[in-house]
Amino acid sequence: MRMALDHPKPTILIVEDEEGPRNALKIILRPFYELAITSNRHEALQALLTHPVDLVTLDLKLPDGYGLDLFHAIKRARRGVEIVVITGYGTLKSSQEAVRHGAAGYLLKPFNVAELIALINHTLERKRRLDDLRGFLRSAQGLWMDARTAAGVWTQLRNRFSPPAPAHPAPVSSDQCAADDLTLFSDLLEASDHALLAHARRVRDYASLLAAPLNLGPDDRRALTLGSFLHDIGYVAMDRWDGAPQDTCEESDRADDLHPALGAHMLKPLEIPESVLGIIAHHHERYDGAGHPDGLTGDRIPLLARIVGIAETFDHLTVQHGHPAVPFAEACEQLGTLSGTALDPALVELFLAHVGQLHPARTISANV
Repeated sequence: MRMALDHPKPTILIVEDEEGPRNALKIILRPFYELAITSNRHEALQALLTHPVDLVTLDLKLPDGYGLDLFHAIKRARRGVEIVVITGYGTLKSSQEAVRHGAAGYLLKPFNVAELIALINHTLERKRRLDDLRGFLRSAQGLWMDARTAAGVWTQLRNRFSPPAPAHPAPVSSDQCAADDLTLFSDLLEASDHALLAHARRVRDYASLLAAPLNLGPDDRRALTLGSFLHDIGYVAMDRWDGAPQDTCEESDRADDLHPALGAHMLKPLEIPESVLGIIAHHHERYDGAGHPDGLTGDRIPLLARIVGIAETFDHLTVQHGHPAVPFAEACEQLGTLSGTALDPALVELFLAHVGQLHPARTISANV
């Protein structure tokens, strides 16, 4: 069994209200990690303020609150903390939901010791990679706007952080633009804010619902997949490293205004297709012309950007994001009220006819 890596001992915060599992975790993990041990939400949040926590093992059933609420509070408080959910069979769906919104993984009680150690080691290895990437991105602030320096940043990123080539790589056709960079793109989003990666995946899934009904061709389908995933990549280039993501409403509004154009600009050195750049640059335009960055109206907004604008709006409605999430039916109703003003009415109608294929029947509760 491979144990902790050859580095100073990482600190693991155990959040577990049952004495038996809590003691088992203590016995298993203490030889390899520094431990902080708590039994409820209040103690866990206090420990985060007093310990340099690297990873949390989190039970979702706590005496003073729902574990997923604590999950999001941890992610708000500490950008780089990883979370492994360890919980009972009755909360399997909640565990899967936590993974969907940024947990490193989950184990069901009674857990297997080898699986636990393997998951923690894998998670800490990934955390080190993301921490190194965050350090690089801090040093790269201000270098994205100039085409020459932005190209240099991407060269360094590819050299330092691209995953090693597989021993037997699959053939890559010439129309798979940016395929080699997808892992790097994912890591950039996650390093900036775990919520960006989770949001990007959901928006990609929502946007893909309209590819078949609109009879999009292969090129447009690929552009929609990549552009919807990267629509918020501009946040990566913004200086948000010294505090929690989007600390204030003013900061959030500024980021909303700037990130579309910045995202398109930072990707230009990579020869990303113009259709993808159009999604990134224009997904915050409004159908009535009151959006940004260019105030485009109606069909002047690229079709794929209009699709992504609807997908993103729906995701913000159904996922807690500075405001309470709303149930599926209410989200559909609210999306309909934006038809013809913020959003393309024909596309809204088509989206509402197909979104039930992906969306669960209950409210999603997550701060992303």
